[in-house]
Amino acid sequence: MLTAELVTVSADPAATGADAALAVGRLLERAGCPLRARRVVPAEEVGVERALRQAAAEGGYVVAVGEGDGAGTLRQALARCLGTRLVLSNRALDLVAGAYAARGHAVPGRAEQLALVPQGATVLAAPEPGEPGLLAEIGDAVVLALPALSATAVSLARAHLLPRLAEASRGPLVLARTLRLVGLDVGAAEAQLQTALRGAEDVSGHVVDTGEECWARLRVRVDSPPRGEAALAALEPALRGAFGIAWYGIDDETLEVVVGRLLRGRGFTVALAESCTGGLVGHRLTQVAGSSAYFERGFVVYSNEAKQALLGVPESVLREHGAVSAPSADAMARGARERAGTDIGVAVTGIAGPDGGTSTKPVGTVFIALADRQGTVVERYRFDRDREGNKALSAVRALDLLRRRCLEAS
Repeated sequence: MLTAELVTVSADPAATGADAALAVGRLLERAGCPLRARRVVPAEEVGVERALRQAAAEGGYVVAVGEGDGAGTLRQALARCLGTRLVLSNRALDLVAGAYAARGHAVPGRAEQLALVPQGATVLAAPEPGEPGLLAEIGDAVVLALPALSATAVSLARAHLLPRLAEASRGPLVLARTLRLVGLDVGAAEAQLQTALRGAEDVSGHVVDTGEECWARLRVRVDSPPRGEAALAALEPALRGAFGIAWYGIDDETLEVVVGRLLRGRGFTVALAESCTGGLVGHRLTQVAGSSAYFERGFVVYSNEAKQALLGVPESVLREHGAVSAPSADAMARGARERAGTDIGVAVTGIAGPDGGTSTKPVGTVFIALADRQGTVVERYRFDRDREGNKALSAVRALDLLRRRCLEAS
């Protein structure tokens, strides 16, 4: 039987009445979905992420409500659970602005803050002015993030959870699986997925663009979990053939977790040299507990002087080719490896924007290099996002280059 869990995020847990969450809980119980637990957690991102993950691990439905400042923390924690980041959603902004305008109210200055949503989550239109709802999947759990206004929360739950509950009670069990992909075009990934699923009974899927990666979400209808797992296992060869090395993880496995596991398994150590990413690659690697076993150090070298002094990049390379170039990335990666005494050195240098581009090196041009005992490989990219997006994509591709090198060494 499907069950639900309530999670209320509040700046003052001792004072919260959790009215919105409890109202939704009563709605679900009347519809035949019992509550298994209720959590009230402080508005601290790490604690909220932990609560969401624990609740999602039980499957079923997770109803999360952010009260006051807890609303922003809830969105941030949900993004971490999804392995994505918060972005300004034009749909959410339009919904917020439209709801206020329809009632003759001025759009508040915090409208853009209300429209920051995790990539990969579905924005739900709220019937009242204010924060929209969000729908996301974490593993086999459906997570509904709701505003603290009880009437709005109940309305959104009635529109988006009750139909799912009714369908689940009428039909067979639905088992969900998310395949995490990196380096694939979303359109190509969708076509490859549908080819892989051709002829498979009771299995459907679609590809979601998270902004930095794409995820293939599979749903299989079966009468028991073991049959579902068997059906997904039978599809694995076709899915591996479709996605190849781009398929790096399943469900909540993040890229940095997979990279860390590979580095640890092969006994490799790594040092980083980062320019345009400003330490973002190192931040992601060290998000994993125990990363000190393989991550030795990182150099954040923004100026040419820093590249020369800390990494030994020749002045002639910088003068002849520029800081954003394949030779510079090559020298940075080799310098990081040599200075740190590690097995691998990874370097990132580029033009994040919005300024600094030229006709030959436009904004979004990024060089990523990896040096090890076999030599150095350099990859060039041209991203088309804003500054934050270009940095995020650069970090993803640097981690992915490290992942692919580890796989080659197996």
